[in-house]
Amino acid sequence: MDEMTEAHTAASEDATAPGPAPKKPMRERIIDAATELFYAHGIRAVSAEKVIAQVGITKVTFYRHFPTKDELVVAYLQRRATWERDAIAGARQAAAEVPDVFRIVAEAIGAESCTPGFRGCPFINAAAEYADPQHPVRRVVDEHRRWFRQAIQDLLDEIAIPDSALVADELVMLRDGAMVSGYLSDPRAVADALYNAGRAVIMFRTAS
Repeated sequence: MDEMTEAHTAASEDATAPGPAPKKPMRERIIDAATELFYAHGIRAVSAEKVIAQVGITKVTFYRHFPTKDELVVAYLQRRATWERDAIAGARQAAAEVPDVFRIVAEAIGAESCTPGFRGCPFINAAAEYADPQHPVRRVVDEHRRWFRQAIQDLLDEIAIPDSALVADELVMLRDGAMVSGYLSDPRAVADALYNAGRAVIMFRTAS
């Protein structure tokens, strides 16, 4: 009886013991590698062959998932767009009031600016490399920026800020400047500067 009990216990432990983490789908592995390379070196500077070598796969496997490099660039930016949208949604859930959302976002931008290898906004960087506004990459960039601006305007409307569309444009410009400043100057000052500048813009419009 003891032997049967021990055997049963051992079998149960084996069944519940954590095994190796499941391997990421190949498509996600390719995007992971592209994200690292595109952001660090620039999109145009990174060939499909460099991504293939980074992942350690064959060309056939790569092109099965991404028939063109442009499709991979689009996927890379779409993943980043999803991450930013989730971050804004998380800030709204965590914040008690709208001003707290702006502070959380400012602090997140400041924190990101301080991370090793920070090279500014991926969307601004991509737009600088793709001049044609009709290119699929630029369309992803423009779509996300329109979403971000509208998200800001929605927050402003919640607290009845006059001329919310204009203020949203101004706050997006401040955010763009903060991303550049975090790359070119002292990133530690980014969060406070961004929040204080945004608050000044809002207070000015409210007092007008």
